[in-house]
Amino acid sequence: MAQITFEDLSLSFRVRKGGKIGWKDFIVQGLRGKGQDDDWLTVNPLRNINLSITRGERVGILGNNGAGKSTMLKVLAGIYPPTVGKRTIEGTISSLFDLSLGFEYDATGWENIRYRGFLQGETPKSIEAKIDDIAEFTELGEFLDMPLRYYSAGMVVRLGFAIATSAMPEIFIVDEVLSAGDAAFQEKAKKRMNKMMDTASLVVLVSHDMSLLGEFCTRVLWMDKGRIKEDGPAKKVIAQYLEESRQQQAA
Repeated sequence: MAQITFEDLSLSFRVRKGGKIGWKDFIVQGLRGKGQDDDWLTVNPLRNINLSITRGERVGILGNNGAGKSTMLKVLAGIYPPTVGKRTIEGTISSLFDLSLGFEYDATGWENIRYRGFLQGETPKSIEAKIDDIAEFTELGEFLDMPLRYYSAGMVVRLGFAIATSAMPEIFIVDEVLSAGDAAFQEKAKKRMNKMMDTASLVVLVSHDMSLLGEFCTRVLWMDKGRIKEDGPAKKVIAQYLEESRQQQAA
């Protein structure tokens, strides 16, 4: 059964103040053994998250920029392990938020279909069974014979989208609305996304588009400063968020 559970989950990063440090400075500071802690800052994008999402739910996540929405999805997808607490996932996951992940730009489109497919858990046999359908969906034609370094940004997105949506997962994770190519392809991509949302046992969607969240989601989480501020029926939480946004703008 598809299910997601976070128990007292927190995530923190150590980032250097003022940007990158050169190797020379790094070695010198290491030899001196002092001043290093003062050069680093701890960032806490997620704080004490307790969450349970079960089969059949369509959950949206909203919040201002920097609230922790996309970070939450990356923890869900297993890209970031929690620093504290426990993450439990039951079911296969397909994520749609980093469409260029796993691409090799010196390899052809055909080769990248296989590379990316393997990263998604496909076997050589299963990806070969899908490769022609993926290629047809991209509408890239002879460009698939060329290395990705010659692709436009839109062509890379098309390829990544076609591969990412070739599986029918139990858990489907989406970050923001897709913009892939021309209007005709965007409509085609939207239909594919709708099909995946209808088929998946559990969906988690991040968006700034309140109408999209209201249309697809039955439950919404409102993230604020790395915490869940509200968790409830989609229409209720969206209305609360919009009302607070209006009050802040008026002030």
